[in-house]
Amino acid sequence: MSSDHATPPGLPTPGAQGPIDERAAQQAIEQVKDAYSRLRREIGKIIVGQEEVVDQTLMAILCRGHAVVVGVPGLAKTLLISTIARTLGLAFTRIQFTPDLMPSDITGTEVIQEDKTTGHRELRFVRGPIFANVVLADEINRTPPKTQAALLEAMQERQVTVGGVAHKLPSPFFVLATQNPIEQEGTYPLPEAQLDRFMFQILIKYPTADEELEIVRRSASKGEVNIETVLPAAEIARVQHLVQHVPVADHVIKYALRLVRATRVGEAMEGGIERPQMVRDYLQWGAGPRASEYLVLAAKARAILSGGYHATPDHIRAVAKPVLRHRILTNFNAEADQVSADAIVDALLDAIPVDAGSATERKRAETVMR
Repeated sequence: MSSDHATPPGLPTPGAQGPIDERAAQQAIEQVKDAYSRLRREIGKIIVGQEEVVDQTLMAILCRGHAVVVGVPGLAKTLLISTIARTLGLAFTRIQFTPDLMPSDITGTEVIQEDKTTGHRELRFVRGPIFANVVLADEINRTPPKTQAALLEAMQERQVTVGGVAHKLPSPFFVLATQNPIEQEGTYPLPEAQLDRFMFQILIKYPTADEELEIVRRSASKGEVNIETVLPAAEIARVQHLVQHVPVADHVIKYALRLVRATRVGEAMEGGIERPQMVRDYLQWGAGPRASEYLVLAAKARAILSGGYHATPDHIRAVAKPVLRHRILTNFNAEADQVSADAIVDALLDAIPVDAGSATERKRAETVMR
């Protein structure tokens, strides 16, 4: 699906109505899977390892979502995202968030422009760095809440409003924010309402010994690497449309809902299901409805990238951590016992059944035994 390919069968133009023909869509999915393999090869020319991070970033783009990346300095977060933007043929900008950064430094501002021949003056909008396809908000927690909030309209409405005039952002539009989990002095943690706007929280870990060896070898050679565009913007929009139309059975949606609702410690569980003891002990606040939406949407993207056409519970389980880890708020006991959000999600995945009926039958059997 490089730029010289014809439009894949089964991929309608963005905005088309009605269901996609399944047989044609299967052919389209094969082409998407092939494009994804080539994307991974091109990215691998620059980035060593980090397969899970690449997968989650691409899934977020295909879902028209945003992501916040958490990792210590030196793990090539900027290089990774700029490389992905190059393979997708997208415009990339990097905004370094600092305590003195103003909202207008992100969105743009109006300036007075004078026509030298007539002397007439008028306001002209000068676009800020937010006007790009892929925007890296580097160390977003180092800027005050007023500037952090400048991203909210852009992320949700895909526009910015200056002087009462709305300016549309380019499409596709994707915000990747980064945070340093170690150095917290002088930071402004993102409020839960803004964190909820990010589809994924992606964790970048240290490379393995072999991967780090390869990184050092490549940096020592300093050879020029050519990156090819694999999936241009027009085709990204078609793939995004295909993801929206991936079928999801009701039992898969209900499984996603059970996982999310089990995080809400103040609510009763349905169908005889018991929430894990770890959730009751360590969670202060659970995930909202947007988590359920993103679980199902991300499962659709996971299905597409793995060559499937139907989202399954396994796809839900595969995306549960990046969707839920920043939407559940742990309490003091969790901090004292060093229990992470990921450990709580693992407990949920172990305890919450895929089929609610099996839990009901198990509950009835236990009652009869008593």
